Amino acid sequence: MSSRAYDALVLDLDGTLLDEAGRVRPRNREALHAAQAAGVRVMIATGRSSLSAQSVLAELDLLLPAIVFNGAGLYCARKKRLLEERILSNQSVDRALDYARARDLLTVVMRADDKLSTAPHDDEERRALAWMTGLELVERDALDGAEYVIRVTLFSRDHGDSLRFAREVEAAVDAPCYITDFPLNVLPHHRESRLDVIDLHPPCLGKGEALRVLREEHGIDSARVVTVGDATNDIPMFSAAGLSVCMAEGMAEARAAATRVIGSNESDAIAELVEELFLSAAPR
Repeated sequence: MSSRAYDALVLDLDGTLLDEAGRVRPRNREALHAAQAAGVRVMIATGRSSLSAQSVLAELDLLLPAIVFNGAGLYCARKKRLLEERILSNQSVDRALDYARARDLLTVVMRADDKLSTAPHDDEERRALAWMTGLELVERDALDGAEYVIRVTLFSRDHGDSLRFAREVEAAVDAPCYITDFPLNVLPHHRESRLDVIDLHPPCLGKGEALRVLREEHGIDSARVVTVGDATNDIPMFSAAGLSVCMAEGMAEARAAATRVIGSNESDAIAELVEELFLSAAPR
């Protein structure tokens, strides 16, 4: 038996495990592997698509698959494929695209293996798309009838508040879905952006899907899971976990929802947390 209070660790990527340059600090990576070797289930839960996350996940080389698309997918980096995949209803996609067309919004449709985007209107929108992996620019009409869609992403400069944007889209779609919203400037490569973003997904538990997988596949009760993140899309896994931890520069809403706040993603704060919670308690 172990005297540890927790058996699993779920971590976000951007703003949490990754520094501002998009790298995993060596000590943090070593701590995760040491915890894994000690029997801790270590899992990633990210808002990134499987295409965007795959290189980071391959570098991390963790045993467990990762939650991607904010809970709509479960991706195995070793098998290089989605093990679970939820898709939006045709009705939800059509209504989201109609909403975007009426307002001429920059629109991205994401599936498991590709991303289709309308053309950006200006340099700010071009920069918003610059870090997207596997993106193809198409005419807006080419998005119509897209099948097996996991996410529709919309960008706006007109709402002034991402939550207001999300509520407007939710009302327009008027169908079961899971929506996340954020100002683009919370991401390291977009600090000067004025754009707000919403991501429309099929119904799911958000990143709370990680705790479902741990419970169903590994028999780990949610009370024995530690979750670490920095943004509002981490709140679903925060609220379900035994211990929720937010990074120091995290969004105010995420800090308020977390049990505990630790240091910067530019530091070894995650290694220190792992050492404290998982490596200082010897098996007995």
